[in-house]
Amino acid sequence: MKNLVLTLFIACFACSSTLYAQIVKLDKSKLEAVNVSMLVEKFMGKEVVKVIKDTAVNQPDASTFAKLKGIAFKNGTIEVKVLSRLLPNAAQWARGFIGIAFRINDNGSQFESIYIRPTNGRADDQVRRNHSIQYFSYPDYPFSRLRKEAPEQYESYADMGLNEWITLKIVVLGSQAKLFINNSKQPSLIVNDLKLGSNTAGAIGFWADGGTEGYFADVKIYESK
Repeated sequence: MKNLVLTLFIACFACSSTLYAQIVKLDKSKLEAVNVSMLVEKFMGKEVVKVIKDTAVNQPDASTFAKLKGIAFKNGTIEVKVLSRLLPNAAQWARGFIGIAFRINDNGSQFESIYIRPTNGRADDQVRRNHSIQYFSYPDYPFSRLRKEAPEQYESYADMGLNEWITLKIVVLGSQAKLFINNSKQPSLIVNDLKLGSNTAGAIGFWADGGTEGYFADVKIYESK
């Protein structure tokens, strides 16, 4: 019995030792602006990264993020609080697009991403509500292609709104990613076939699209080796 207990303890310790927790201090020197304007500031009592997409980038679902330097994330958990506002000049189609890019390669030419559309979360139109959460993979799988080829598979609903803090937690393992919103015990979106495959590693980015004034705070990364 003692040997069994000792074996279980060693096994549990070995598993837990493969998880590396990192609370990220938001420092401008550790961030790289990629097709966005970026500012580290105090906002609503929090240290935040403010991100706005460059107007010169017309393509949706593109490399538009503030990238964390020195991280090669493959598997693990990314947790961040986000808050989205519409810019004064936002187009009618703007939805407050904000989210996380991950497994970004060195030159930003490919990555995975899950983002939210806060204006859809409480819309009176049920179809819009069903498009509150979105997965895409750059460059080959923007939302438009995924919606056309696999309707409903890469989008989902969760309650959310503009100008409020929303906790996003993305759990990545191999070719699977799960998104949990506001500390829910159940994922709001499950992607079982990440388009870049299971062996890709890369940086993490704070992503925003057109018409969004995006804020990111309380960043935690748990890497699984």
